[in-house]
Formats: sequence, C-alpha cells, structure tokens
Amino acid sequence: MATELHETIFVAKQERHKNLFLNYKNLKNFPVELLKDEGLQFLERLYMKRNSLMTLPDNLAQKLPNLIELYLHSNNIAIIPEAIGNLARLQSLDLSNNALQMLCPEIGRLRSLRHLRLSNNQLKCLPPEIGDLQDLETLDLAMNQLISLPDRLHRCLSLQNLTVDHNLLSHVPRQLCWLHRLNQLSMAANRLTFLPLDLGRSRELQFVFVDNNVDLKGLPSYLYNKVIGCSGCGGSSQALEGDTAEALTEALVGLPAEVKVIGAQMDNVVPLEELAMRTMHRIYHHRPAGLNLLPTIILPKSLLDLLQFPLGHCHRCSQAMFTIIYPKLFPLRDTALAGVHRRTTVSFVAYCCSSRCLRTFDLQG
Repeated sequence: MATELHETIFVAKQERHKNLFLNYKNLKNFPVELLKDEGLQFLERLYMKRNSLMTLPDNLAQKLPNLIELYLHSNNIAIIPEAIGNLARLQSLDLSNNALQMLCPEIGRLRSLRHLRLSNNQLKCLPPEIGDLQDLETLDLAMNQLISLPDRLHRCLSLQNLTVDHNLLSHVPRQLCWLHRLNQLSMAANRLTFLPLDLGRSRELQFVFVDNNVDLKGLPSYLYNKVIGCSGCGGSSQALEGDTAEALTEALVGLPAEVKVIGAQMDNVVPLEELAMRTMHRIYHHRPAGLNLLPTIILPKSLLDLLQFPLGHCHRCSQAMFTIIYPKLFPLRDTALAGVHRRTTVSFVAYCCSSRCLRTFDLQG
C-alpha cells in the first residue's frame, strides 16, 4: 500500500495533476510525500475520504497553495490547525463524519469558501468568524451538539442552503431572516419552541423543514405558501380542538425576551415604548439617501440591536415591531397545506402591529 501511495503521488507531481484521489487508503497520517520539496503546486482537488486521519499539517497551504476543493469526509480528525485559514483559493471543504469538537476562528479567513460541510461531528458551538464567509452558499451542520447559532451568521449574504438537523437548538437567531438569498432551511429534530416572526418573508426562501421539534406549536404565517416539513411537531391534537386562547398561548411558547406585551384584539393604544422605537426606526432606516445629519443614537445595546433587527414586521402592513405583537392563530387544517401535513397539529401564527391590523389580516389576503 505504501509503495502504491508513493507511486500515485510521484506521478501526480511529475504530470502536474490537478486532481488527486487518496480515498480508502487507510491513512493514519497525512502523507509526507505530499509535503516534500515544493509540494504539489498545481493540485486543485484533493480527495481523502474514508481514511483514519487525525489531524492536518500546519504547512498544508504552503505546500498545496492552489487547492480549490478539499474532501476529508469520514476520518478521525479532531482538530483543524489555524493554518487552514491560509488556503486562500479554497471553495469547498468537507469535514463531515469526523471527531471535531471545535472549529478554529481562522476558518473565517477562507474568503473564497462556497461550500462548508461539517455534519456528524461533535461541535457544540461555532466561532463568530464564520460570519466572515460572505461567499458561502452551503453550510451543513447536521448531527452535531449545537445549542445555538452565531448571531453573525446573517453576514453570510450568499448563503442559500443551511442545514442544522439533529442538534440541540432551542431557538433560531432572528437575524437569519436577513439572509435574502436563503432558499432552503432545514432544522429538523432539534428543540425549537419558536421560529422568528419574519421567517419566510423573503421570496427566495422556499423550503423549510422543522420536522420532529415536538415543542414547536406554531409557524409564522409567512411560511403558509412555502414547502414546509413539520411532521412530528406540536403537542396533543386536542389542543386545537379546545379553547382558542389556550391554543394560542401554547403557540406562543418561547417568544423572544424582547417581547414585553402580547396585544389583544380589544386594545386601542400601542405602548409608548413601542411607538418610540417605531419612530426611531423610521427616522434612521428610511431617511433620504445621502442625509447624514442625524445625531448618533445613545441607547442601551439591547435597544440598538432591536433597531437594527426588529422582532418582526406586521403581516398586514409590514410595520416593524419591537416590544409588542398581536398574534392571530390559523390552524393548519384551515390552510392550503392541511392536506399535506395531516399528522401534525402545528398552526400558523400571524403577528400584527396593532389591533386594527389584527382584525383585518387574513392568510389569503
């Protein structure tokens, strides 16, 4: 096997191969032949799936500077060296089915990266620097131990496919609603109790899979005309047969802490704090282009974050909402998707900015 490996690498060097297949070679260490002398300067794609590698060399980028794709699926890699960030041309990195417990912040230096696959590892968190990958299109994090996603993930403006199935997520950052190119979001088999109010507002998002989140009792009504997987969600089927108020209470479990008031249909006055936030939002986010004469806002960070990322927008009039919501329940069986998801008790919940919008909102309107 060693002789065959040596010959394969020797020929690749001599003939300046761009692709090198070293799958199923029972490798426990990274082949030193790849790192000798000047390395493989012309190599663009390296396949090393189904081996027993435990780590990567620190000089990988120095010896293989033109790597575009690196496939390390099904090894025993526990640590990725900081030098991984030096692979300036890397576009695809597959580290699925390994033993990763953490990801180094230098992963954020892979500015050309478009596809990152980290499924079936032991990751409990992600570095905030992952948000620096602005060309990233695919991120697969399924089958890890993640309890949260980085708030800065919304900076991955090119992200189209996000998979976080089989983790320990109890909530989803509402900043994800700003990923306007996101087409598919899969969060099946987590511990979700609530989804961001604006989820589905983007026209690009077409597929949302949240199956087997047993405590998820409501879906934002922006999703009602999307392709949704929600089998195995919700509580007892009796919950929606009884009192509407009780069912609505269950559907609102896990609302963001910033929600201070749940409005009712008979309310006629919006709280002063909410009105002030809406006014500031209009002034600072809808001012004429080029107008920079407004004073700097001095507010606690929590309120500044809210101004930048509202809780959601009214399903009736698109008014931004910050501290109060007016929810309206639409049982799934009353929507166009009822026939698709007969076995689930999940309902759609519309969120309005006032009792007036609440009274006039309808899923079909």
